[in-house]
This record gives sequence, C-alpha cells and structure tokens, in this order.
Amino acid sequence: MQKREPGKAGGSNPTPAKRGRPFGSTTGGAASSASAGGDSAAPASLLGPSIQVPTSFADQNNKRIVLALQSGLKSELTWALNALTLLSFKEKDDLRRDATPLAKIPGLLDALLQVIDDWRDIALPRDFTKPARVRTLGANSVVTGFGNEYEALSSTDALSQKGPGSGSSNTEASSRKKQRSVEWWFDEDGLFNLDEEGRAEKQQCAVAASNIIRNFSFMPDNEVIMAQHRHCLETVFQCIEDHNTEDEELITNALETIVNLAPLLDLRIFSSSKQSYIKMTEKRAVQAIMGMLGSSVKAWHCAAAELLGRLIINPDNEPFLLPSALQIYKRLVDLLSLPAVDAQAAAVGALYNLTEVNMDCRLKLASERWAVDRLFKVVRAPHPVPEVCRKAAMILESLVSEPQNRAMLLAHESTFAEILMSDGRHSDTFARILYELTSRPNNKVTTARGVWGM
Repeated sequence: MQKREPGKAGGSNPTPAKRGRPFGSTTGGAASSASAGGDSAAPASLLGPSIQVPTSFADQNNKRIVLALQSGLKSELTWALNALTLLSFKEKDDLRRDATPLAKIPGLLDALLQVIDDWRDIALPRDFTKPARVRTLGANSVVTGFGNEYEALSSTDALSQKGPGSGSSNTEASSRKKQRSVEWWFDEDGLFNLDEEGRAEKQQCAVAASNIIRNFSFMPDNEVIMAQHRHCLETVFQCIEDHNTEDEELITNALETIVNLAPLLDLRIFSSSKQSYIKMTEKRAVQAIMGMLGSSVKAWHCAAAELLGRLIINPDNEPFLLPSALQIYKRLVDLLSLPAVDAQAAAVGALYNLTEVNMDCRLKLASERWAVDRLFKVVRAPHPVPEVCRKAAMILESLVSEPQNRAMLLAHESTFAEILMSDGRHSDTFARILYELTSRPNNKVTTARGVWGM
C-alpha cells in the first residue's frame, strides 16, 4: 500500500496537473488592439483574445494597466482587461516559460480583485434596501461634502422662489431641478451607470477579471503569491459560496482558480494576522466547498471533489475537513455511481488521498454503504483511464489493511478472487488483498481452521 507522503504539502514534489487550460473570456468577441497601446474607444463588449502581443508589453505598460483598472472608466478598464486577457492566454500544453509573472506587478492582483468586488457590491436583490447613513459632519452647513449639496441648494432655491400663488408649479420645478443636478454625474459617457445596462457591464467586467485571475493560477511563478494572498482567496471563496445567486461563469473561474492553487493552500490563512477584506473563515470556506460538491452541475462537483483531494494532502487542513468526512464520503460514493467518467475519476482521486490520512478515515469509508461495490465497478468496468482503476484498487487495499474492516470485506472474497484471475493489470494488488483477508492470524476463519486442524 502506498503511504502518504508528508512532504507533499511543502511543494517539494511536482505540482499536480492543472485542470483544463486558460482561455480568453467568452463574454465577447475580438479584443482591442492591445499591442498598439490600447484603443481608448474600445466598447465594453470586446473582451477576448484575437491577436498576439509581445511579452515586453506588460513590462512597458504595467503601471498603466494598474491605473486603468483603478480608474473606473469604461474605455480604460476595457483596454486593461483585454490586454491582460491576451497576456494571460496560453495554448494547450504550452509551458509558458516566457510568460510574464503578472501577479508580481505591484498592485495588479488587488486591482483585478477590486473589479470583482465592485460588481459584488451592487449584485444585490432588487428589493434590498440599504439602511440610511447617519451624516453628522457639517450638518449645519449648506455644503456638507457628502454629496448632499445639490439637494441643499435646490431646496434653498425652491424656498427663496416660492411666493404667493406659486403653489405646486414651483414645487414641481424644484424637484425637476434637483433631479437634473443629481443626475449630471451619470451623464458622462466614460462612467458606469447604476441602471440595468450599467449592472450588466459591471458583471461582464467582473467575469473577465475572474477569467484573468484563473489564467494567472496556471502560471508557476504566480502560484505561491496567489496562494498566500488573503484578499484573493477570500474573493474566490465568497464567489463559490454564493453559487445560488452569482454568475455561473464567475463561479466556474473562481472554483478552478482554487483547484489550481489547492496544493499550496493552507486554510489557516483565514485566521492569520494578514489583512482581511471579507472576513472569510475556515468553516465558511469548507461549507462553500461542500456546497459545490453537492451541486448538480457536473463541472462544479467534479472540481470540488478534485479540490478536496488536493487540500487534504496538506496535514494542516485536516482539522477543518475531517469533521465533514461522513458527508464527503457519502457524496463521493454517489459520484462513483454516475456514468460520467470524469466524475468517477475525481471521486476516486479524492478518496485515494483521504484513505491515506488515518485509520478513522478508512473505517468510515468502509462503513459507507455501496462504497466497496462501486469501487469494484470502477475496476471491473473498467474506467478508460488505467490510473483511475489502479487508484480504486489501492483504495480497496487500504481498507483491507485495517483489521476492523476485514470481516466486512471478507463477504467480497469471491469478487476479489475473480478480478485476480481475470485482470492481470491489478493481479498483484488483489493478491495482496486476498492475503490480508485469509492469511493473517487475527482473521476469524484462519483461527477456526487452526483450532480444528483443518
């Protein structure tokens, strides 16, 4: 049986393979001409790669990119998102040795996260009403500095112009004047409105930013920085936590970012002394993962299963994940029964790492109904990926290694023998399993044979 290696959490061993590949944002069509320095009139809908840019582009324009993201102007924000989408894009199997470590550009990751946070600040139910804000500073002044000066001036003008016979006509005029004076700020073409169109544009920019952050997580130079960046982790975990109301593409990007960073992720970061923006906790993070694991969307529950298998490699994450072990095992065993081969592979990979944690994990999995039968199904089907079948057989060997499980697994002795005789690829593993079941001194059948001389 392959034992668990404590050194995996430290990153000394090769990092597990990344999921999928980075891709350009699917929210729009061709990108603006980033290599030419950016088109200031590029519409917000043009998000996505269509041209190649030189690798020196980020070095020459890194400050401008960060300032453009922070500006809040449509044209600048669109140019920056298009440029970063192109710079973070890579083809399949491209190692990107010449890729710019974009997460190392000062302030870039925080600026991208702010784009997502700006969207999430307004992504509220329409019937949600913010409580009134108490304004005490400059309460006796006409101009308060809090944006009420137009209301104050309009009301003053209305009172000064009101005279005999003015009636409702003066009141209506003053209300129209007040409305115009307040709305002038939103008439600027380069700013985002707060109407439905503006909300849609903000959402589109947030999805594009999440796609760039996802692409960052594929670059080895960015992994350590992002895995230790509390604001980044809080933002992506909050996105998957709100999977019932948030944009689906934003959730998928956030989930795949966490999966890529999982081998280096320590959940204790949420209780560390690093500055917190969202007050995410370890318990909330695990609950968010469990919500994804129970989702009916195949891409989400497969990614969540893979995420659990990678997180448990780090022993520091065990105290936060093991309290939910029974629910995790139940759901992973359910995934084994699905006809989708990728769901079976994700579940087997997670169970393989979980059974290597301690004896309690092996006992709980063995007692889970249908667990052994469905592991047999993966081996006997067989799964199209030989490595998945090998891991399923290794899980069964781990379960047999516990004396308390042998009596229950002895009921499957004929199945073990059948696979041993029919499948040469796993004959060594199942030979060891049968030896554990029938030849150990603490086995009840062996003891009876010794007593009666059979």
